[in-house]
Amino acid sequence: MLVAIHQPHYLPWLGLLHRMARAELFIVLDHVQFERGNYQNRTQVRVNGAPHWLTVPVQQRSQKERIVEKAIDNSRPWGPAHFETLRRAYAGAGYFGLYATELRAILDCEWQRLVDLNEHTLAFLREAFDIRTPMVKSSQLGARGAKSELVLNLCKEVGASGLLVGLGGSRNYLDRAAFAAAGIELEMQRFTHPVYRQHGGGIFQPGLSALDLLFNCGPAGRRLLHESELRLAA
Repeated sequence: MLVAIHQPHYLPWLGLLHRMARAELFIVLDHVQFERGNYQNRTQVRVNGAPHWLTVPVQQRSQKERIVEKAIDNSRPWGPAHFETLRRAYAGAGYFGLYATELRAILDCEWQRLVDLNEHTLAFLREAFDIRTPMVKSSQLGARGAKSELVLNLCKEVGASGLLVGLGGSRNYLDRAAFAAAGIELEMQRFTHPVYRQHGGGIFQPGLSALDLLFNCGPAGRRLLHESELRLAA
């Protein structure tokens, strides 16, 4: 069984969804420490032809808070503000209206925990891109350790035969010898970012939230995401 493991992100980019779609099981790494400045509570969208951050405000209770413990700061209406930014940026794109009602319902809710918000935004994107990979949360498993040891123990606990390694820093810290000794193959993700017409024209900007593809291409975005794997496999 090929497994992928990653922290929960707020409205993640296409590369994360591609890895999820490729895997046979996806482990949401939600019991590790929250990282400020990461994508756990923020994402980028295209506003007036340039990348723009959407950040979910969070409460700072401790430097060692785990992601699963992180509380949202609802002292100001950030959710409706995010939706209004998206509406202004993408109302002229071809398919914003197709997804607006469901997305607005998510962003209008006053979520208390970041993981609950991210779970619902991910469910929205999984449905939109027809991703059916089963998921499990690391907080529901018993694996312990840090970095490479933790990833290896998670793989062992779910009976993985392979780990689909993402494009980020984990490629540098994974103990390849330990995985080989455990009989778990490391498969490196290969992802070609689809290029499509972005609302507003100009130079194509990759790496944005998957919302950018949805709002610009609609249901055809499913094909563009999944075809990126077919091209690599050919």
